[in-house]
Amino acid sequence: MRFREKLVATLRAVGPLFEEDGVLVVGSEVPNLLEPDAASTLVVSQAVDLGIDVRHHAQIKLRLRELVGFAPSPAEPSVWIPTQPGMLEVNFVGIDSSLADPTDAYPFEDDLLPLLVFGGLSFTLPPKWGIVDGLRIPTSNPGGLLLEKLLTERTGEKGDRDLLVVVGLLHTTTAAELDDFVSLFLGLTREHQASVRSNLTLTSLMPGLPGMPDPGSMRERVARLLERLNAGGGHA
Repeated sequence: MRFREKLVATLRAVGPLFEEDGVLVVGSEVPNLLEPDAASTLVVSQAVDLGIDVRHHAQIKLRLRELVGFAPSPAEPSVWIPTQPGMLEVNFVGIDSSLADPTDAYPFEDDLLPLLVFGGLSFTLPPKWGIVDGLRIPTSNPGGLLLEKLLTERTGEKGDRDLLVVVGLLHTTTAAELDDFVSLFLGLTREHQASVRSNLTLTSLMPGLPGMPDPGSMRERVARLLERLNAGGGHA
């Protein structure tokens, strides 16, 4: 089964959650869904990350009983594992717009759907809605997700995957969405701005990996974006 088929099947299975406010696709699958016809060629991971706005947690939790083909992982209840073939793992993460520092995080305790809440995910709101194979899907605001991935300090394989998501987003973001990214960047502290520029520079230096978005193809776009950030947001 092709990756796109697994991705669409997973999104259909979690479709009842999209009927509630405060649920959106975040993370590595967003570039795949933003490609024309959700082509899903920018594969970084084999999981779907769903962002849950903690303000709507109670309503969203009630809809979990409608999900068919998944079960919470015994080791990590915020990870739901497919119980039938042809679907991807689903990871739930929390969004809290009240966090003052976008690098803050905290655990949201719950008996059924505990979450690790990341302040930077606030940038992914409001969602961008799209239609994939007849299914209406909310995804992260692309400019906000780009900022979140560049702002979050991660190391090792996870850090590399985050930078590959950035590469994928640069393949799909529009000029207006990059303007949104720059506007959000200008609202950060100088320390956080320095982190974003540093991680964006690392993106341009990454080697390519088989079957994943090619950083080399985006180096010119990264260089132009860095020029804009260094110039205070104006077009280079």
